[in-house]
Amino acid sequence: MASIELHNVSKIYQSNQYSVRDVNLTIHDGEFVIFLGPSGCGKSTTLRMIAGLESITSGELRINGQNVNRMAPRDRNIAVVFQSYALYPHMTVAENMAFGLKMRGTPVGVIRKKVAETAAMLGLDQLLHRKPAALSGGQRQRVALGRAIVREPQAFLLDEPLSNLDAQLRAEMRTELIKLHRRLGKTMIYVTHDQVEAMTMGDRICIMRDGYLVQSGKPLEVYANPANIFVARFLSSPPINLLPCVVRTWANGVSLLLTDDCRIHVAHYAQADYRRYDGQTVTLGIRPEDFHARQLDANWQPLRFKVTGVEALGAENIVTGTIDDVRFVVRLDRHTLPTPGDSIILYMDPEPLHLFDTQTGDVLPRRASPLLAS
Repeated sequence: MASIELHNVSKIYQSNQYSVRDVNLTIHDGEFVIFLGPSGCGKSTTLRMIAGLESITSGELRINGQNVNRMAPRDRNIAVVFQSYALYPHMTVAENMAFGLKMRGTPVGVIRKKVAETAAMLGLDQLLHRKPAALSGGQRQRVALGRAIVREPQAFLLDEPLSNLDAQLRAEMRTELIKLHRRLGKTMIYVTHDQVEAMTMGDRICIMRDGYLVQSGKPLEVYANPANIFVARFLSSPPINLLPCVVRTWANGVSLLLTDDCRIHVAHYAQADYRRYDGQTVTLGIRPEDFHARQLDANWQPLRFKVTGVEALGAENIVTGTIDDVRFVVRLDRHTLPTPGDSIILYMDPEPLHLFDTQTGDVLPRRASPLLAS
């Protein structure tokens, strides 16, 4: 078991370019933490520094309270599972899983027992005699996981382990990894650029951008209260609607003016926080799923929506259109399938909307959405 602490950890390469800058993070014993962000944001470099595969330029890395900046990877008792599987093609499944233990001089009887137990756990017990070339991508990934598990490390580091799998296998392996974490109870750090993996798998997500740790928290908390436009955009598919607007206060509330004719009302709970921005131009963020074809709440605002495009996905429909000439993308249920040219009434839920500073992109402070509490 392992707790992992990063104190102002940075990584600079020879070109004097920061790959990771001043990361401060505490990962608790047994926690499943996701590093999420686009390619080149520093998430894999951070993982490799924890593993000892990359040196730390500055800052301090502690595992179970011990400074490990200069500790060799083999002495950290941490297992790494890579995207490429890194299996030995000339070895069988059993030999691949046993290799690390064999190199450590573990008795043959102990190796056989651990390999058999782990193979049964991962559904590999009927494949132990096969070589990697005879396995599917999902089976190879299980072997790579099994090789890590038999070592009984104090933490697992997984660097985009599912990115080579097809969509169905990825979904299956996500479920298996969640079960595996619950069964083992070990600290896991998982690197991905996939928001679905981040939202569904981890106890906590850590979103990185340009080497910085931008926001960290429980997945639904970060989703409901993003720190800035980058986080809001990254945790939204289709992308969140981001639109310039002017804040206007009235005796009976606060409105957001996108045009002279297009006006969005602010939810009651947020009006006191947004009144201070009266007359200012800000960026409005509304997610596509906050528009509905039926009014299930009296506070939802009816808006006339002119349909310009439709993507029918089966389970849902992604619809593009305009509200008073302002372009929006909305997500509707599979029973609501308009056609281009239609003019329909949609109902917008104002509670999850966000306002962002137009210059910095940071969210304008307001109390947390009551949706999170519900």
